[in-house]
Amino acid sequence: MHAIVARTAGGPEVLEYTELPDPTPGPGQVLVRSAVAGVNFIDTYQRAGVYPMEYPHVVGSEGAGVVAEVGEGVEGFAVGDRVVWTEAPGSYADLVLVDAEQALHVPDAVPLEDATAVALQGLTAHYLCTSSYPVRPGDRVLVHAGAGGVGLLLTQMLVARGAHVISTVSTPEKAELSRGAGAEHVIQYTAFADLTAELPEVVRGLTGGEGVAAVYDSVGKDTFDASLASLRRRGTLVLYGGSSGQVPPFDPQRLNAGGSLFLTRPKLSDHTATRAELVERATEVLGAVAGGTLHVRVGATFPLAEAADAHRALESRATTGKVLLLPGSAPTTA
Repeated sequence: MHAIVARTAGGPEVLEYTELPDPTPGPGQVLVRSAVAGVNFIDTYQRAGVYPMEYPHVVGSEGAGVVAEVGEGVEGFAVGDRVVWTEAPGSYADLVLVDAEQALHVPDAVPLEDATAVALQGLTAHYLCTSSYPVRPGDRVLVHAGAGGVGLLLTQMLVARGAHVISTVSTPEKAELSRGAGAEHVIQYTAFADLTAELPEVVRGLTGGEGVAAVYDSVGKDTFDASLASLRRRGTLVLYGGSSGQVPPFDPQRLNAGGSLFLTRPKLSDHTATRAELVERATEVLGAVAGGTLHVRVGATFPLAEAADAHRALESRATTGKVLLLPGSAPTTA
C-alpha cells in the first residue's frame, strides 16, 4: 500500500509518500480500504514535534472508506460496510487499521467525503456547544476562525440552539461563508492594527457593552488575550486549538480580574470516552448531515501523494472548510 510517513519532526517537507506492507487486522480491528483521509491541525502538530511522537510514523488519524477485512471478535461490522473514524493512527494510507470501537457506520445518504469532513470537526463542534460551554437560547458568543472546518459547523450548531454568533475571519470571501453559516456579525480581524485592544471594543459594541457569554477559540496565541477581554462577567473561554501557536503560561488571577471568568482547554477524546458517547454524538451529527440540516463544506482536496501541499495550505490559513486527501488519486504534479 501507499502511505505518508513523517521520518523526522519538521515542516511539511518531511512528509514522504512511500510504499509499506499491507496491514492485517488483529482482534477487535477492521481493515478499511480508505477513500478519504481528513487533514487536521493535530496532524501538523504531530508532524512538527509540538506533540510528542515516535518517528518515523504514518501520519493522520481520520478518514472513511469501505471495510475490506474483519478481525477476530469484531461484531457489528462486515466486509463492504461504509465506515468513518476519527481515531486511527496511520490514516494517511490506502489501507487503515481501525479499532472497531472507533469505527462508525455512515448513513447511505452521506457521501464518504462529507462523512470525513464532518467526523472529527463535527464531533468537535458538537461537544464544544453541548459540553464545553452548553449554549443556551439567546446567548451571544464569539467564534474565531468562523470560516474554518470547525467554525462553519460550530456556527450552524450554535444558531440551531438559539445562539447569536459573532465570528472572526481573515478575508471578505471567508466573511461571506461565515454569514452563510448563520453568523449575525462577522469581523475581519486583519483590519485591526492591534487585535488585543480593538477586537474586544468591537465585540462589546455589538453586545451593549456586556461582552459575550463564551468565546470558542481555535487560534490560540494570537487571539487569547483578545478572547479573554471579550467575555462578559462569568463568561467562558473555550480554548480548543492553537493554529497560531500555543498559549504561554499565564497568571490565573487574570480570570478573577476579568470578572470571575472560566477557562477550559478541552479535547475530543475526553468527550467521546465511551463507545456509547461516541455513537450518540456521531448519530446526531451524521443524522443532521443526512437530513440536510447541517451543511458540510469541503474546502480543498489533494491526492494522497500531495499531503505536504495539503499541510502547507492548512497552516497558511488559506483554506475554508475541510481539507481532504484522496488515496488512490493520481498526483497532479510530476
